[in-house]
Amino acid sequence: MELKMKKIGLIGGLSWQSSIEYYRIINEQSNLLLGGSHTVESIMYSTDLPQKLGLMSRRETAELAREFIDISNSLAAAGAGMVLLCTNTMHAVFDEIESSISLPMIHIADATAQAIKEKGLKKVALLGTVFTMQQPFYKDRLARHGIEVTVPSEDEAQEIHRVIVDELTFGDIRESSRALYLDIMERLRREEGAEGAILGCTEIPLLIHQEHTDIPVFDTTFLHAMAAVKLALE
Repeated sequence: MELKMKKIGLIGGLSWQSSIEYYRIINEQSNLLLGGSHTVESIMYSTDLPQKLGLMSRRETAELAREFIDISNSLAAAGAGMVLLCTNTMHAVFDEIESSISLPMIHIADATAQAIKEKGLKKVALLGTVFTMQQPFYKDRLARHGIEVTVPSEDEAQEIHRVIVDELTFGDIRESSRALYLDIMERLRREEGAEGAILGCTEIPLLIHQEHTDIPVFDTTFLHAMAAVKLALE
């Protein structure tokens, strides 16, 4: 019997580097399910990252949510059967988007929490943009799953954020930045009791892979994309 899958609507450009990874993972994984040369149908609406980060910086979340709602409705009009917000940071307005559109969505922290629970971990480090690390929206979502979160210091957070916006969004992968991230992860394990680390910006998996550390890492890009394929099949 031929498998039928929902058409996946992707809100990308956040950054375009990680949007490529979403597209790759979704196509690879759906091909495994569908066989032959088949892949799930998808539509990507690529946005301007600095404009969206500007709204976040100015805490203009109502406008940010409105823009994403409009994009989601455009994807629905184009035939999407679900919406995936391809970013961790912009999940700050996930609830507003989800409550205003007719299509199902998957919260990236929910997909990540499922993987953390499957490993039996209770406390994890969270690396991401300063918004994701310092605002409550992500940590509170993980807390719903019984997961405790520890975050880097202010100075560490600023350096993590700098690497994301100045390097990773341009595909600039540096060994010095990898060493910095790994040092911070190790400190959080040693001093804060972190049992694993969430790569809580969709660009970080471009820099950090499981092979680089014995600390369990959770690739939010992969986990979110995999959850989308699963939902598309339901």
